[in-house]
Amino acid sequence: MRHDADGHVLDVGRKTRSIPTAIRRALSARDTRCQFPGCSATRCDAHHIDHWMHGGPTSLDNLVLLCRRHHRVVHEGGFTLRWRSDHTIAFFDPSGSELRVVPPQPRIDIGRPLAPTTARLAEQGIVITPRTLPTWDSGAFNLGYAIDVLYVPSATLQRTPS
Repeated sequence: MRHDADGHVLDVGRKTRSIPTAIRRALSARDTRCQFPGCSATRCDAHHIDHWMHGGPTSLDNLVLLCRRHHRVVHEGGFTLRWRSDHTIAFFDPSGSELRVVPPQPRIDIGRPLAPTTARLAEQGIVITPRTLPTWDSGAFNLGYAIDVLYVPSATLQRTPS
């Protein structure tokens, strides 16, 4: 077995496929989320990069976090992964093409499109906030009346023949 500076196990070789607690903690600290490109899931499984049944060791250097969905895609969908020389993980689709991380769409600042309307209402002394309620007859909003109008007792609903 190989241990870190604090004595925690970081490598158990081929002894077992299951991940010891110390390795799992180190893996979670290193990866923090699913490593599949574009995924941000935090509930993840540990995945052997070189499969254990093909001789891959149970070591931090051979493990990566994958969410359940992407773990299944790797095992059953023909996707593969391997370490790059810069210590990042490369994912490949079944045809062998590398999957790239798609950058987030740029946020386009549209300014304040309602600014003219807001200014016109403010001139009239009308201020609209998230707590503003509509009034149809210049009176206060009557929630009880609105519910009475919208509520239809189930006994009065007509059933249509099937």
